[in-house]
Amino acid sequence: MSETYLLIFAALIVGMSKGGLSSAAAIAVPMLALFMNPIKAAATLLPVYIVTDWIGVWLYRRDFSRRNVQILVPAILLGVAIATLITPYVSEGALLVFTGAIGLWYCARAWFRRASTEVQEARVLPGLFWGTITGIASFITHSGAPPSQAYLLPQRLPKLQFAGTVAISFAIGNLVKLPAYYAIGQLEGLNWPLIAGLALTGIIGTYFGRWLTHLLPEAVYMRTIQGMLLILSVILLWRGGVEMMGQTAGQG
Repeated sequence: MSETYLLIFAALIVGMSKGGLSSAAAIAVPMLALFMNPIKAAATLLPVYIVTDWIGVWLYRRDFSRRNVQILVPAILLGVAIATLITPYVSEGALLVFTGAIGLWYCARAWFRRASTEVQEARVLPGLFWGTITGIASFITHSGAPPSQAYLLPQRLPKLQFAGTVAISFAIGNLVKLPAYYAIGQLEGLNWPLIAGLALTGIIGTYFGRWLTHLLPEAVYMRTIQGMLLILSVILLWRGGVEMMGQTAGQG
């Protein structure tokens, strides 16, 4: 029963992220991984991600950066393809540590570098680099927020445009993950009635996240995003470190 409550809470978090609080979604799988198999958690939540993704696309259909979407989507799809190939050979712990390190790097860069009024443009090469990493991290752990934000946040997009760009990019990326997950057997044996309930919870969370995005002032919104990113990154590093140490101890 406690596992069900955690799944419901995770689905609500996923929905809120798709409504605009984009860092929150990547916390869901690491949180569930404390109590259940992370691969099972990722597979269970994937339909919730897909449903709430397209609610988010509808909510932000007029608020997005077309150039960033054109750069990020092909890169994310490339990352998903790479992840499909490397998943059997790379430990999840190593990927968690790598993704968490990206988030900490961004937070350190944002908080400790000299204040600058310069706004970065949407450049192709950085977008392809961060987008590919986003696709890889998103496929394995649904933790694509840190690398995508490392690319998008320095552009200082208006908050609704930022949320819309993330919503559209991840909607396409997560939809492509569905056949890949099916091909490697991760969708077998799932509790589909439970997933339907989780999807409904996610939809409710999407509208709640949209309301919060409108409510928060721009500066508070950015601090909230960065704060959640910091928390997420620490969780990812901790989980990845524990898993890697466990593997090392098992080999010893």
